[in-house]
Amino acid sequence: MNIATNRKAHRDYEVLETVECGIELKGSEVKSLREGNINLNDSFARVDKGEVVLYNAHVSPYAQASYLNVDPVRFRKLLLHKKQIIKLASQLSQKSLTLIPLKAYFNSRGFVKIELALCKGKKLYDRRADIKKRETDLDMRRAMRRK
Repeated sequence: MNIATNRKAHRDYEVLETVECGIELKGSEVKSLREGNINLNDSFARVDKGEVVLYNAHVSPYAQASYLNVDPVRFRKLLLHKKQIIKLASQLSQKSLTLIPLKAYFNSRGFVKIELALCKGKKLYDRRADIKKRETDLDMRRAMRRK
């Protein structure tokens, strides 16, 4: 079940590789996610001291948790295998790449998962080319339907 998607990610970045990872949450944050209160826009991840950390992901406070709520924009540890972390760290250090969360969802067992992508930033002309390609494809499909 999808909770949230980062729609700006595909527009601003070229996705090279994706990886599924868990996320370390407090109890009230899980209840807030069940209500769908997460914003992944402008969020990113980094490898710090052998751990992958998610920054700027806004999880709204759960209303019934009162004083047990935590900071909505705190950094959260992402759960990956050591080999995956080493591989991501080496790729990030060699090229000018970033880790961007694409979506947050509940898996079949009820755990919150984040789809993390290794991305390369697009230039302005790349974005314009994508828009032009999308419009021509749409025009072709419309023409095919008419005939």
